[in-house]
Amino acid sequence: MLRRRKKSPKPNRRPAAGPAPAPQSRRRVRPDARIPPELLIDRPRPGAAVVLVTGFEPFGGETTNPSWQVAEMLPGSVAGFSVAKLRVPCEFRRAIEVVAQAIERHEPALVVCLGQAGGRSRIGVERVAINVDDARAPDNAGRQPVDEPIAVGGPPAYFATLPVKAMVAGMRAAGVPVELSNTAGTYVCNHLMYGVLHFLAGSGRSARAGFLHLPYSEAQVLDKAGLAAMSLATMARGIEAAIAAAVAHASDILVSEGTMD
Repeated sequence: MLRRRKKSPKPNRRPAAGPAPAPQSRRRVRPDARIPPELLIDRPRPGAAVVLVTGFEPFGGETTNPSWQVAEMLPGSVAGFSVAKLRVPCEFRRAIEVVAQAIERHEPALVVCLGQAGGRSRIGVERVAINVDDARAPDNAGRQPVDEPIAVGGPPAYFATLPVKAMVAGMRAAGVPVELSNTAGTYVCNHLMYGVLHFLAGSGRSARAGFLHLPYSEAQVLDKAGLAAMSLATMARGIEAAIAAAVAHASDILVSEGTMD
């Protein structure tokens, strides 16, 4: 009569105590690997309406840019909207491409672009962007377009689709020096504002968008006598109030913000 052989128990290769070790990735990580700053996006909460806030990298010999510093200071949500933050290269064409990719990724309801306007004493809420690049200095990639259209065959200008006057009123109520501005310049800030509005119009998206210029930060004028500046905390409070006003107003308020000059 055949007898079955008893199977010897297999050795337990797991440790006697503690959880199983996590599987190790086969992908080797280079210690010097660097993620481009413009690809660093703070991800919003899933399912929340999104406001995309962009700020520029430093340019023109500066080591900081208050537009990105202020964007980083914003809370994760404002007025019920989740805040996604994007650092943008100070480069013609590439700035538009980076923001357009972020819009496609997040499908924001609001796009609030920030930039620096050194010398201004107030935050400027821009009303209009014009279809021309006329750079007084090269961008960070060395490009200096002069009298070139941003979009060949595009409209001469785009008006901001954010409620700019309501945003000005909201920022004033928060105690922040602000003005409605009728020129975004002809450098990368105007380029980005026009490009974002042109992209949204061409893609049929319903997102509302606009641009705000920030003064120098206090740290930037330590060696610049006689130039106006504003604290980062005040600027951040103003941008948060501006976003809240944009969320609250589907259409703009009817008040005078015109100038005599």
